[in-house]
Formats: sequence, structure tokens, C-alpha cells
Amino acid sequence: MSGFFGSISKVDCVADVFYGTDYHSHLGTKRAGLAFLSKEKGIQRAIHSLEDGYFRNKFENDIKNFSGNSGIGVISDTEAQPIVVNSHLGRFAVVTVCKIVNYDELEKYFLDKHHTFSETSQGTVNPTELVAMLIAEGDNFLSGIENVYKRVKGSCSMLVLTEEGILAARDKLGRTPIILGKKEDAYAAAFETCSFSNLGYEIDKFMGPGEVVRITADGYEQLRKPNEKMQVCAFLWVYYGYPPSFYEGINVDECRYRCGAALAENDDVKADFVAGIPDSGIGHAMGYSHKTGIPLKRPYSKYTPTWPRSFMPQSQNMRELVAKMKLIPNKSIIYGKSGVFLDDSIVRGTQLKDNVHDLHEAGIKEVNMRIACPPLTYPCEFLNFSRSRSSLELATHKAIKKLEGNEGVAFKEYSDSNSEKYKAMVDVIREELGLTTLTFQTLDDLVKAIGLPKERLCTHCFDGSSYFE
Repeated sequence: MSGFFGSISKVDCVADVFYGTDYHSHLGTKRAGLAFLSKEKGIQRAIHSLEDGYFRNKFENDIKNFSGNSGIGVISDTEAQPIVVNSHLGRFAVVTVCKIVNYDELEKYFLDKHHTFSETSQGTVNPTELVAMLIAEGDNFLSGIENVYKRVKGSCSMLVLTEEGILAARDKLGRTPIILGKKEDAYAAAFETCSFSNLGYEIDKFMGPGEVVRITADGYEQLRKPNEKMQVCAFLWVYYGYPPSFYEGINVDECRYRCGAALAENDDVKADFVAGIPDSGIGHAMGYSHKTGIPLKRPYSKYTPTWPRSFMPQSQNMRELVAKMKLIPNKSIIYGKSGVFLDDSIVRGTQLKDNVHDLHEAGIKEVNMRIACPPLTYPCEFLNFSRSRSSLELATHKAIKKLEGNEGVAFKEYSDSNSEKYKAMVDVIREELGLTTLTFQTLDDLVKAIGLPKERLCTHCFDGSSYFE
């Protein structure tokens, strides 16, 4: 995933964009970038790797030399951005949150027209540069953005920094969000509303799917009306979002609380404590604990002052070591006790398996795992969702292969929580992870906890139901 922030102000906006972008650091781990526009200096840009440090440390020297009344920033899990372009539309900079499934086709399209690419992303064409080139095919910025909507298969939300203001364009099916904020002398656009409050912004508008607005320091104007259909990613509430943030007017942590309560509704397990797997499991655990009356405790603490995120190092062995070293068990709570543990999801299960092993080493009697979403059975086609390089790494697919003996099976029965195949798959996952019991959230309960109609949510990774358009 990635996240972005943009601001345009009647005064200098560098500090707002710097801190607003930093509040998206939980969404990306590879690259970050800032771009500012001023009459004196034009477009100024800086891009740094985040694989060996944190956003603030990397950019604190850059911002001393930046100035401008408008700017955009991005935290990315993939490519280097913002991309700065000089075209017949003028000079502009663009940041994206996107997954372009058909980038091979689009790359060939431009190469056949004798165009060149100057940026690379992990050995391939940089998707954000591809988006910039599609924009530049338009007669104006709006028609260029429409060209992106028409040509890109997957998803794409973007901020475009121009001399006439910042254009905010949400993905045509709204798979990822853009929210507008305002304060007395500035307007902003962000992926996460948690970036607003400490900078003095208030939420002003949740942009609709496919909607395009031009933002200036005095306000914003709608350039394209939103589409009727929406497929916003359900996993935003379960895992990606930061607890104080809102999507579609629905708070992340309140949703997680409801998820935990739903898991407790039909659960009769006896336990000494409830715990959330840090960090996103904590809100789910609060809901479960309140519903059942089982006390909420911390069987281990996450030590973060000196340890970077577990997925930052390139080596899988190093990622696993960092993940282990961050979690310090508290044997006083664990030894001889039975616990219910809440987590957002099981992707590969590798890290969870290690955590469970450590709990057993600390003398726990029972590990009852409750997962806030259904099993991840279908690979995501629409977002840079899973870090698994192959769907075969998914815990569900490994379990299905063990049961079926091959890969080429229909997943429909395995995603039906009432089927015998589903129950068998869950039991294989439970046994592989060393759990006493394992329960996943039902899709109906997840949809109810979020509070949007099922048809307005993308639940593809759970039931394979979503679509390209």
C-alpha cells in the first residue's frame, strides 16, 4: 500500500506537507518523496529510501531548503515518487496510490509510439511515471486523468501538483480513499484523516469514486462528478487504516471494536485474558473483551524505540529476527494461563507461527486465535495488498494444497464458512500454527461491522466477488 498528502495554502505549506505525509508512514516502507511549487523556485523535489531509516530523519534536511504555497508528499511501498513532468500541459508533479495490472500492455503502447521511460521500479517501469504519461496524453489535466481511468486496469488514486492548484482524483471505483480537509488559510487532501487534526485541519469532504476536484487555497471545485458504483477496500478498516482515521465517514477503531464484538457474539471459549496482536489487533481485542467480560491484558509488549518495522529489511531471515526481537513476552501474564488473541488477518502465517511458539515457550496453556476478517483465499488484483510474492504463500493455499494435493481447485467452497471444506482448511491452518482453537470472522459480520452495503465494498480477497471496470 501507499499513502499521500497534499496541501495548498495562503502561506508557506512545507511544514504541513512534511508532517502530513509523515502521518502516512504506516502505509509504506520502501520510498518517500515530497514536491513543492513556488513562483521563485518552480517545482522542488526530494525522494529517499525508507529501507534504512524513517521519513522524518530522511527529509528533515531537505525541508530547510524547500518553499512553496502548494505541495504533495507520498509514502510508498513500491516505486520512487513524486514524478515531475514537463509536458504540453506545463510542468506538473504527480503521486499515486495505484496497482496497474496491465502495465506490460501500457508499457508496450508507449514504446511502440517511440516514447521513453526514465524511471524504474524494482526492475520494471515505474507505475507513477506511466500514470504521468497517460495524463500528458490529454488535451488538459482533466481529460488526462480520464485517460488514466480509461486505460488503467487495477486501481489508481492520485494527486497532481500544477500551477493552477492541486488536482485530487480518486480511483474510479473508489478502492482507495481521498479525503479533503480545510483550515482557515489552507486546504488539504489525504489518504488518512489522522493526518489532519494535529495540523489544524477539519474533515470537509469524502471524495466519491472517480471524482476529480481542483484545490486552491480558497477552496475546491468539482471537475468530475463521482461514479455511482463503489468498491472501497474492506481491508482498510481491518488492517491498513490508523485507528483515528475515517473512511466514508466510518472510524477505523470503532469498526475494529465492532469486529471484535462480533467474534465474541457466538464464542463460548473460557479464558483468563484477551489480548490484541500489536498493533492493529488491539482495537479488535477491546471489542471482544468488552463483549465477553474477559479482562484485556498484554501478554507481550512491542518494543519500538530502536527496532524498525519487521518487514523493512530485504532479507526474510532478518525480517523474522526483527519481528521476534520486537515482542517481549510477559511470563507473569502468560504462564499457565489460557488466552484469546485477536489479530487482523492471517496472510502467510509465518510471523504468527513464531509468536505462538514463543507463547508456548513462556508456558501458556491455551492459545485461542480469533481473526477479524475471513480467510484470505483469493489474491488481490486491485491493490498492493499482500507482501506475499505468490498466492501460493497464502496460508489458505498451503492448507488447500495439503488437503487436495494440487493447486488447481475451485476456491468457492473454501470461502464458504458453512462448508465442510472451509472447516477442514481452517483446522489445517490451526494445526500448522500450533493453536488450540482458531476462528475467522464471517463475511456477513465483517460487512455489518464496517456499516456499508456489501456491493459498495471490495471483498475480493475473501470471496472473489469484485471486478475490473
